[in-house]
Amino acid sequence: MKKYLKISAALALIAILIVAGFMMRQYYPVVSIPIKIGVLHSLTGTMAVNEKPLVDAVRLAVKEINAQGGLLGQPVEMVVADGKSDPKVFAAEAERLIEKDRVSVLFGCWTSACRKAVKPIVEKHRHLLFYPVQYEGMEQSANILYTGAAPNQQIVPGTRWAMRTFGPRIYLVGSDYIFPRTANIIIGDLVNASGGEILDERYLPLGGTGVAEIIKDIARKKPDVVLNTLNGDSNAAFFSALVKAGLGDLPLVSFSVEESGMQAWNGGQLTRHYGVWSYFQSLQGEGNVRFVTAYKACFGADRVISAPMEAAYAGVNLWAQTVQEANSSEPGRVNPALLRQSIKSPAGITAVDADTRHLWKMMRVGKVSPDGQFEQVFASSAPLRPSPWPGYRSRDSWQALLEGSQP
Repeated sequence: MKKYLKISAALALIAILIVAGFMMRQYYPVVSIPIKIGVLHSLTGTMAVNEKPLVDAVRLAVKEINAQGGLLGQPVEMVVADGKSDPKVFAAEAERLIEKDRVSVLFGCWTSACRKAVKPIVEKHRHLLFYPVQYEGMEQSANILYTGAAPNQQIVPGTRWAMRTFGPRIYLVGSDYIFPRTANIIIGDLVNASGGEILDERYLPLGGTGVAEIIKDIARKKPDVVLNTLNGDSNAAFFSALVKAGLGDLPLVSFSVEESGMQAWNGGQLTRHYGVWSYFQSLQGEGNVRFVTAYKACFGADRVISAPMEAAYAGVNLWAQTVQEANSSEPGRVNPALLRQSIKSPAGITAVDADTRHLWKMMRVGKVSPDGQFEQVFASSAPLRPSPWPGYRSRDSWQALLEGSQP
């Protein structure tokens, strides 16, 4: 009898605990610990116009993920840091986000100088960075996924298109840092191999506005086309000066100015201004229309969307899909699983190339409209496989050449 009494008492205690637990959940809901992600972009300084919109693109992706229940039963929480357009600040903030805030991944950087400052940080911690901007290539890291275009997906075909469309006499203008100088080495190789001519190669400090001498030189040499790798708000001074000098109809192809920059710096005031990207807001297609509609509903009908923004948004969704597959948000678990991922994105099918850690991308040329939007005038017939190192030199040869070319 005592045995049965003990069993009954035990069952009663279990029942009480179950009821108490249910009541506790009613009055004190269980709070899931969020999965933190670091978002590291310039919110101030010369690159802020370009980079602030990327934060909103990440924010939209996170909002959509959380609306569907988050990841692994946990909400996703953004921790946003300002890189202040300064590579040293980017490096320090990346360290803080990883060490202090314990984020599971970083989404960030625009300029190659800032990416290269963050690269050793994520490598040291065996962490993970998603980099969303087209760049000069010549790099591959086991801790970075490059979601922007490689040189063979932008610089190379864009230069060929410009020469074929406008002529072989090329003038180069760029900001004085890694991307423009490396891009112009590649452009120079292409022009020389095609029997063209580089009339001059001029650089401004990042954020510099002293364009008067460059404009005079362009007017004097009369190039067939100007290839522009200026970054940040130096473009505002350059575009305005071209118009004031009566050069508003000179063909200009910009490699680093997207929709938000064109709008902010009045890039549409030039009548033959073109951009080379993998994505334009104006693209038709159900996926892109849905993306644009959702973005504008979230941040305002007057906001515009660019290729780096689309790459940032797609990067978050690639990461989220990988977290679900790996059943973990730990970088060490997510990183290897990334290499077999593909998703439907606003730009089309987005697939990771496991050999290079870059994405397959379309190449598109768009003519700039007065409102800063692009009207597509040319596109590759299919997505291009990424090739970070142009194959006509070895990696060692490229490295030696680039070390001698940097300011």
